[in-house]
Amino acid sequence: MGHYSTVVKAGPWLVVSGQLGVSAGALVPGGAGAQTAQAIANLTAALAGHGASLGDVVKTTVFMTSIDDFGAINQAYANAFGAEHRPARSAVAVAGLPMGALVEVEAWAYRGQQPER
Repeated sequence: MGHYSTVVKAGPWLVVSGQLGVSAGALVPGGAGAQTAQAIANLTAALAGHGASLGDVVKTTVFMTSIDDFGAINQAYANAFGAEHRPARSAVAVAGLPMGALVEVEAWAYRGQQPER
């Protein structure tokens, strides 16, 4: 959609650009929770293309167009990352996102020695 790289490798780091809840070129139906689940599925695929997984993610930023959607977004996020893996996270309400999306998720993954948590 724009002039950027989906994933940039910087030493042991993978920086993944914001992922929307898009499948087959369109936003998935079902609201913010469904878009979050799809955005994280897209994030997972981007990481896998570089030999990484959600388990390597140490930091995320979640952008949402309505803070009222935080509960649904947080639930989908927790379901995707699991009970044990809790990357550092920022969650920010914004005025708008590309394609009219309700949520966007970006991530930093570390592929070196496992950092302390």
